[in-house]
Parts: sequence; C-alpha cells; structure tokens
Amino acid sequence: MKLRKVSAAAATALVLALTATACGGDDSTDSGSDSTSTSGGGDKIKVGIKYDQPGLGLKEPDGSFAGFDVDVATYVAKELGYEPDQIEFVETKSADRENALARGDVKFIAATYSINDERAKKVDFAGPYLLAHQDLLVKADSDITKGTDLNGKKLCSVTGSTSAQNVKDSIAPDAQLRENSGYSECLAGLQSGAVDALTTDDSILAGYAAQEQYKGKFKLAGLKLSNENYGIGVKKGDTATVDKINAALEKMVSDGSWETAVKENFGPADYKNEQAPKIGDIVK
Repeated sequence: MKLRKVSAAAATALVLALTATACGGDDSTDSGSDSTSTSGGGDKIKVGIKYDQPGLGLKEPDGSFAGFDVDVATYVAKELGYEPDQIEFVETKSADRENALARGDVKFIAATYSINDERAKKVDFAGPYLLAHQDLLVKADSDITKGTDLNGKKLCSVTGSTSAQNVKDSIAPDAQLRENSGYSECLAGLQSGAVDALTTDDSILAGYAAQEQYKGKFKLAGLKLSNENYGIGVKKGDTATVDKINAALEKMVSDGSWETAVKENFGPADYKNEQAPKIGDIVK
C-alpha cells in the first residue's frame, strides 16, 4: 500500500486548528486526538508495523508499505473511520512494542505480535487474526521432513531468538546452531549451502520465500513446532478500541478480504495457512 498526500480537506482542518491554537484556543483540547480517536474523521491515525519483514510488514524503496500485517492494519483503520492516506505507519521493533503503546506513539500495533500471558499484563490484544507456527525453511530439494532430521545439520536463526534453541533443546540436540544478526544472512547461507535450515514463525519464513529472487528455491517443512497467535496490540485499558478492532477483524474474514490478503502475501511460498482464528480463541 502506498501512502498518498493529505487531502485538501484535512489540510484545511489542520490550518484552522493551528490558527485557533495561535489565537489562544481552549487549552483543554487534546492535541493527540488525531492518533487516538477511534471515531474517524481526524487528520490521521498512527499504526505500528514492522519495516523489515517481507510478506508481513515491509517498507519499500519508494516509501510505500506492503505485507499481510499492513493489509490487516489498513482494513482495520478503515473500519475505524480512516482512509489509507490518513494512516501514518510507524516502525515498531519487537523490543519497543509495549512502550510505544504506553507512550501513545501509536493507536494500535499489527506486527507479528504473538499473544502471551506476559505481554497481556502490559497491553490489551484484539484478535487473534492469524495462527502461525514455528517451522523450518529448507531448500526445495531438501530431504529434511521432520525435526529429528536436523541432528548433525546446520540450523540458522537470528541472534537472541528462542526458535533455534527450542529445536536444539527439545527436538534435535545434535543440530549445529548458527546465529546471524538477521534473517537475510540466514537466507544467503541457506541458498549457498552454508546452513541446512532456517527456523522461525512459518508466516515470516513464507514472507521471505515469497520474494521474487527466492521463488521456487525454498520450501516450508510444514512442521508445527509452536503456536503463535498474532494479535493487534492496543494500550492497556482501551477496551473500546479492542472491541472495534475485533469487529473489523470479523468483517475482514467474513467478506473474504482476509483470505485474499493471505494468498497475495504468502501464496508464492505455498504457505499452508490455518483458517482464520475466531476472536478470543487462543491456541496454546
């Protein structure tokens, strides 16, 4: 999705608002209402996404945004009353998601944000809107079909990730763990044969494998090593927004937009996605 210029009407409204402030307008006016209102009609809404995950949340060289999370966020924002040109996408890295919501930097976050008990103490979640699983990405001609096949093989993930360690601890203790700073390095190693498999959420793996330069070269092993319930994060206590987002997600599924977004973003990787989860249905 490519962001467009602010409409003339929105620009006029902004000028009037600034004029009123300069003339000593009411100090009680909420200056952040454009990014916190869920009734629509404001200048913009700020939404947190990832900028570096192909197929999910990616900032393109031309400044536009693409991916499944982007499509979900755009649909939800429209149901809240905002057109695409009123959405300001804000990069929210995994380590800063809770803080970004607490500070009010964004209204909601759609960024491969797995719902768990610890996070639910700090933020509220709408959804889930996707059930993902930890999986393996291997070469298209690989004979790795189950977790134990990784014994003696080189397994790659990013530094600090628990995914690879989970495999080594519970499934293939003799796997040779390699850690890189990013998934792109793991993909390069997989392509060259320096590593035999890459592990993280299957949705993330599918997003990378669906890139033009990798089409047909990799495949998902189809293992379900964990359940990752992706939810939309909202500031703690903002139940009104959670309810509205849940209604938007249900509509997105019922009108077919959810399935279309899945196919467009993950289809080239032959991603075997789960059916759209029911709101509040957390798979342990």
